[in-house]
Amino acid sequence: MCEKQTLVALTGPTAAGKTALSLALAKALDGEIISADSMQVYRHMDIGTAKITAAEMQGVPHHLIDILEPEENFDAMRFQKLAKQAIEEIQARGKVPILVGGTGFYLQTVLYEVPFSEESRDEAVHAALTERRAREGIASLYAELSAVDPEAAAQIHPNNEKRVLRALEYFLSSGERISRHNAEARERQSPYALSYFVLNMERQSLYRRIDARVEAMFRAGLVEEVRSLAARGVPRTATSMQGIGYHELFDYLDGKADLLRCKELVKLDTRHFAKRQLTWFRRERDAEWFLREDYASEQAIAAEMLRRVEKRREETR
Repeated sequence: MCEKQTLVALTGPTAAGKTALSLALAKALDGEIISADSMQVYRHMDIGTAKITAAEMQGVPHHLIDILEPEENFDAMRFQKLAKQAIEEIQARGKVPILVGGTGFYLQTVLYEVPFSEESRDEAVHAALTERRAREGIASLYAELSAVDPEAAAQIHPNNEKRVLRALEYFLSSGERISRHNAEARERQSPYALSYFVLNMERQSLYRRIDARVEAMFRAGLVEEVRSLAARGVPRTATSMQGIGYHELFDYLDGKADLLRCKELVKLDTRHFAKRQLTWFRRERDAEWFLREDYASEQAIAAEMLRRVEKRREETR
């Protein structure tokens, strides 16, 4: 039997502190980081995505950051292809690939090689739903999704047009609930010597960090960042503009809401997103949880993660 290749995944809710910990792991493992964030792939979107800077990378190679323009579409199938390519290239250099990010389904597609079909989209269904979105609004489609697949709807923000459309399109095209498809994906075995870590913290501490991060984003110029994207012609319906901190501010730029209300909405949406992330990760069979409050320091968390990576390597030899 061939020895499985080591793959480390570090995830958790937004603002939990994954970035700093991922750097410690990468340095200790001689690894390279692959971003598993559906928004950090976009250029010109640095503040609202909390994108790591070149200086913050501390010389650790990072992949799948700043690879697309905001007008371009991006989805799980494309992520899987690019991430697997990056994994193979990193392994060929004798390094350890480390997937880092909070987009749960994106992670799942790579960790368990979830199959995709290039012909999976029913263009007629897609066109009909797109027309209905323009005519009825996304709220109507979200209500329909809630009726046919309440479990999926509970995991999707009502304003996330891309995911609402995809889940409803999947059901109407296949007759199968996408939540069922995702559940089946969780039963797949990983082809890697996988160490799958979830970093979390006490809820109120997490919420305080989220609020502080949002305040910092606004001070750093989030409004100006969104305004510049709108000025270059990026429509609010673009995949990139479904990210939290972007779609809320379009109402402010359109004069439909004041800035303070938008800021509080970004905080609220981010907290709700963190809750949905945690719900997703709790269903992941191989996930190993780390609560920040259980450890004296970040170094202690990293040391325990490294111990488990080595243990996993031994188990799969």
